[in-house]
Order: sequence, then C-alpha cells, then structure tokens
Amino acid sequence: MDKNQYNIYEEKMKKTIKTLQEEFNTIRAGRANPRILDRIMVEYYGVPTPIQQVGNISVPEARIIQIQPWDSSIIKDIEKAIMASDIGITPSNDGKVIRLIFPEITEERRKELTKEVKKKGEEAKVAIRNIRREALDHFKKLQKNGDITEDDLKDCEEDIQKLTDKYIKEIDKHVENKNKDILSV
Repeated sequence: MDKNQYNIYEEKMKKTIKTLQEEFNTIRAGRANPRILDRIMVEYYGVPTPIQQVGNISVPEARIIQIQPWDSSIIKDIEKAIMASDIGITPSNDGKVIRLIFPEITEERRKELTKEVKKKGEEAKVAIRNIRREALDHFKKLQKNGDITEDDLKDCEEDIQKLTDKYIKEIDKHVENKNKDILSV
C-alpha cells in the first residue's frame, strides 16, 4: 500500500486541528491574548499588512494588549483597522501606543463561549469523520480496481480508524483546555 495516500489524509486531519486552534485563538476568554489580532490587517503605504508587522505587541497586564507602532504616523490606521474588525474592543491611544482594554466577561457570556467552543469542536470532529469517509471510499475503490488486496483494504481501514480516533481525542483535549481557559476567572 502506498504510504503517501495515507499521509494525504493525515495531513488533511492535521489541517483541521490547526484551523480549530486558529478559531479558538480568536475567542476571547477574559484575558488579553495577542492572537486575537492575527486576522487584522492595516493599510501600510497602500498595502494591507498584518498588524504584527507594523509594531510591537505586548500584554503589560492580564486584560490589556498594547500595540506600539514602529511608525507613529500609522497609529490612526491601526486604530481604524481594529475598529473595523470583529473583536469588539474599542482601542484607545495616547499618540504613541494603542491600548486594548478587555472588560471582565460575565458568567453568562462565559457559558455562551463554552457552547461556541463545543460547537466548533463538533464541527471539527465532523470534518475529521468526513476525511475518514473520503479515505475509506478511496481505498475501497483501489481494492475494487484490483490495486490492493482485501487484506490491504482491512489494514487501511484500521489505520484510518486509528488516525480518526487520535485526532478526535486531540479535538476533545483542545475543547477541554479552551473551556478551562474561558471558565477560569
């Protein structure tokens, strides 16, 4: 059996996990996490540029993100980009740095966020299972065409199931960790 075929499906599963982690990074948990800025682009000399590439981003306190642009002339552009984003925080600036102050999140909002995390986890599991189905269909077709034996097909099915179980467990672990993060005050 061609190991490359097997690796293709594992790579797809890894990408699903990576996407889930990126989505979790954008969910605010009360503490300031600079990753929330990952998707924000700033117009810099007419070119959309990731916010991380136009200044220094730090977390001086648990609920504050500070952005210090290397070029102070773009402070208004950074502010505009943050306002246009969906992070829901109004930036304040003193002419040199921009501060994002994260409010305490309510217990009710924390519960909503944990539901959102669980939903995203379930969506990722569905994606993993779809990749499993795609792989099984592929290997069944190979067996039908005579490219692999029935024993090879059984081995492939077992390997794909082991992979699926591994990544489903990993998703559960990410969901659990994110929910702990959200519920810890």
